[in-house]
Amino acid sequence: MASVDIGKADRPSSPSVPLRAVDGSSAGSVELPAAVFAIVPNVAVMHQVVVAQLAGARAGTQSTKTRAEVRGGGAKPWKQKGTGRARQGSSRSPQWTGGGVALGPKPRSYSQRTPKKMIQLALRSALSDRAAMERVVVIDSWGFTAPKTKDAVAALKALGVDGKVLVVVSHEEQIARKSFRNLPDVHVLLAGELNAYDVLCSDWVVFTRDTLPTGAHEPAAEPATTRAAMPADDGGEAK
Repeated sequence: MASVDIGKADRPSSPSVPLRAVDGSSAGSVELPAAVFAIVPNVAVMHQVVVAQLAGARAGTQSTKTRAEVRGGGAKPWKQKGTGRARQGSSRSPQWTGGGVALGPKPRSYSQRTPKKMIQLALRSALSDRAAMERVVVIDSWGFTAPKTKDAVAALKALGVDGKVLVVVSHEEQIARKSFRNLPDVHVLLAGELNAYDVLCSDWVVFTRDTLPTGAHEPAAEPATTRAAMPADDGGEAK
């Protein structure tokens, strides 16, 4: 079969968004990578990855006691014959009040194995969906001099974002992280912890120029919990 050469006109074009300053003013424009922000969202893959991430977040510590684990019940309640009642061997059988549980839940892991390429595709699909809705904001830098929630609220108001906001920061932006962390509708995430679930849960996704994902580097890591741990206040890495 002859190979088909796909021309540049058939490839998805890279969307462009304004580059904003923290006060809301325009600082130029930035081109979003087409491989990350301009693909056709794969809804089935996003669903599977989100279900796997939520399943992995379950503690799985539920437990019930069987008849062997319940205290007591060693003596036969009454003799086998002659009482007119049904024969019973233990007062801790499942049909007795206070007895063990038959086929009850035990501690287990709900984690599902998800291929890395599927996780990356789900993230790119979620980002492309937000980009198509024009809900992706890129700023030059936050430029906060001290951790202040008031400055964070003013910055979001100047950028015109409302509702659930996902702010993607780097390890070096500790002041910005501390400024946003007390806002109930804002979720702060490290660039390396960016995942499809948090993107889909947010109305807006705010990047800085440094945290904007590119086509050459996939920021997605295999999600273990719904809310990944942030680094400590002393600037150490997340554990």
